[in-house]
Order: sequence, then structure tokens, then C-alpha cells
Amino acid sequence: MKKKALFLDRDGIINVDHGYVYKIDNFEFMEGIFELVELFINAGYLIFIVTNQSGIGRGYYTQEDFTTLTDWMINGFMKEHIRIENVYFCPHAPEEKCQCRKPETGMIEQTLTGYSLDLSHSWMIGDKQSDIDLASNAGIGSSIAIGERKITGSTYSFRSILECKAYLESKRVLN
Repeated sequence: MKKKALFLDRDGIINVDHGYVYKIDNFEFMEGIFELVELFINAGYLIFIVTNQSGIGRGYYTQEDFTTLTDWMINGFMKEHIRIENVYFCPHAPEEKCQCRKPETGMIEQTLTGYSLDLSHSWMIGDKQSDIDLASNAGIGSSIAIGERKITGSTYSFRSILECKAYLESKRVLN
């Protein structure tokens, strides 16, 4: 049986985007992210992170730096009793024109090699146009844009994680 999934962008959704975050000292979880993810878990969703990390390709930090921070972040979720199924990332700079950099679908295709997912009943949450375009390109059924940027094509748009959580909870959109 295929499972529903929630795909989360990292910078700007899971953590405050300070620009090329790769040190634990600079990582700050977004207010309400644990509670928002918990809503999806309680509705039967598997949780995945899909993140462009061009800082690796640009030489700003190493893949080892990214892995260290990712392990720490996953542990932060675990402390909140939240299981992250997997983290997929694109280490390439934009000019490399790879198939894994959002809005290309490579990271979603990777999830499908290890998990039986129903993308049409899945969600993507991001703060950039490339996140919402990824949802559309991959056939992910619903998408949420977070923040003040002008982003088109999302199912819902909210200024903050907290506003998103309150809406989804009150409207019972996930059940």
C-alpha cells in the first residue's frame, strides 16, 4: 500500500535561513515546525527533507559539514518524537544543471526508489518558487508556500509556519 508523504524544504522552513547554514551554532529551528510536522505524522504521513545545498558545490562548506549538521538536526526532531524518514540533498551549484536541484525532480525520484509513495496525496512545504515548482513537476498533490516572497502555483500560502499549522488544524485539511 502506498503511503502519503510530507516533503519539507530545509532552510526557511525547518530552520531560519541565515544563508548557507552549515554550522550547528547557526541553526535555529523555525517556531512551530515540530508542531506542524506532528500534524502530518498524526494524519499518517511519512516525513522527508529535500534541500538544495549549493554551498557544497560552491565550496562554502563540505559534504561532511552538511552531514554533521543533518545528523544533529535529525536528533533534534527525534527529541520531539518525530521520525524523519530520509534527507535528500542536491550538492550542486545551479550552473551544473543537474537533475537533482529543485525544481528538477531527482530528489523525489530518489525517494521512490526506497519508498512506495502516493505522490498525488502528498504535500510539499517550501519558501521558494523552486519548492512549489518541484511539487508541480513531480506530481505532488498539494503544496504550501511559507513567507513573504511572491510565489505562484501553491495550494496554500502563509506568512509563517505557525499560521500554516493553525489553518491546517482548524480546517482539518489533512484528514
